Amino acid sequence: MTLVNTRELMDKAVANGTGQGAFNVIHIETAESLVAGAEAAGVPLILQISENCVKYHGGLDPIGLAALAIARDAAVPVAVHLDHAESEELALTAVDLGFGSVMYDGAHLPYERNVEVTQRVARYAHERGVYVEAELGKVGGKDGAHAPGVRTEPGEAAAFVEVTGVDALAVAVGSSHAMTERSAALDLNLITRLKSAIGKPLVLHGSSGVTDKMIVAAIGAGMTKINVSTHLNGFFTRAVREYLDANPAVVDSRKYIKAGRDALVLESARMLTLFAKA
Repeated sequence: MTLVNTRELMDKAVANGTGQGAFNVIHIETAESLVAGAEAAGVPLILQISENCVKYHGGLDPIGLAALAIARDAAVPVAVHLDHAESEELALTAVDLGFGSVMYDGAHLPYERNVEVTQRVARYAHERGVYVEAELGKVGGKDGAHAPGVRTEPGEAAAFVEVTGVDALAVAVGSSHAMTERSAALDLNLITRLKSAIGKPLVLHGSSGVTDKMIVAAIGAGMTKINVSTHLNGFFTRAVREYLDANPAVVDSRKYIKAGRDALVLESARMLTLFAKA
C-alpha cells in the first residue's frame, strides 16, 4: 500500500456506497498521526492541505513534500489533496508536485469567472491524471456567503459540473466550517436531490459541526467525501493542554506533541471506521 490517486479512493467509496474520510494536515505531526490512524483502522485516507496551511508553512513544498513522503510509506492507501485553493497558481503547483487531487475554490468569484478558472484548472489537472473538486458558492463559515439556511440549488450545481468538467462538488447542505459544537442539521433530502442531479460524488465540508449519526445519514443519502479538520484539531490540542497542565516543568516539545499525536490517532481511526462502515 502506498500513495494513490484520489480517484481510486473516491471511485471505490462511490461503488460501495460508503464515506471516504478526508482529514486536514496542520503540520507534519498531524499528517503522521492521521496516517497512523488510517493504518490502525485498516482504512484508506485522504490527507488534505489547505491554502491556509500552505501560507503557514511559507509555501507548498515543505508540508506538501512531507505529506507525500508520509503517504508513500503508509501501510494503507493514502491520497494527498489540496483543499480550498483560491489561487489558480497554487492548484497547478500541487498538480505538478504530485498531489492526487486539487480543490479549486472559485466560489468567491462571479459565477462566469468561477466557471472560466475552474475549467482551466480541471483541464490542466485532467491532462496529468489528477482528480478535481470544486465548490459552487461558499459553505458557511467562509465569509458568510453560505450563511445558515442557504443551500446549493441542484439545477445550478448540475450545470456547473457539466460545464466545468470537475469530478466532485462540495455543496452547502447545512454545515459550516470551523464549528466547535456538533450541532449542524443537514438537509438529507437535498443531498439526495443533489446526488441525483449532479451524478458526481458530493463533498461535505464543515463536518466537524455534524454528529456521527447525521454524517452516517448523509452518507446514506448520497454524500461521499467527508472533510474533517476542527474536530480532530480539538483532540490534538486538548491532549497537549492536559499534558502541559500535568507536567508544567516539561520543555521538550516532543513529549507534549506526542500526547497530541496519540489522541489524534485514536479519533481519526474511529472516524474513518465510522465512515467506511456507514
